[in-house]
Amino acid sequence: MIDISYKGDTLVLVNSDKKEISFHPETHEVLLEGFDVNYPGEYEKAGILLEVKEFASKLFYHFVVEGNHLVIIPTEGFEAKEEILSFFGDVDILLINGSKESAKLFESIEAKIAVPFGEGKDLFLNTLGQHVEESNGYKVKAELPIDNTEFVNLV
Repeated sequence: MIDISYKGDTLVLVNSDKKEISFHPETHEVLLEGFDVNYPGEYEKAGILLEVKEFASKLFYHFVVEGNHLVIIPTEGFEAKEEILSFFGDVDILLINGSKESAKLFESIEAKIAVPFGEGKDLFLNTLGQHVEESNGYKVKAELPIDNTEFVNLV
């Protein structure tokens, strides 16, 4: 199980072993168990695998947490080329900077769970026709949605 919530202004994901991934949407800083992973490369810490790729001078994150593929797209306004889409692969959990442009990108990713963040998260959800109640947290269960995407609106 993975818990997703905000601690202050930081998005935090905690797995069942209490290992933590934290992401600060404003600065785009990503920490894996307190370790700064804001550089391209492959990392493994506390049983969590991570690959960080740089495309068009922007960083993208692909974690494997408890068998789930978690992708963080911290920025908006980039062209979704085949190279970046293949890096994302099959996405179980997607943290995406919310905007109208991100909604178009989302349609080519097809994540099982989408968690928009940032000032444009409501615009992102509305563009996709999603009217999801805000919640303080979300628990990713063992069985993920199969045929549709579950949208999460965190406060």
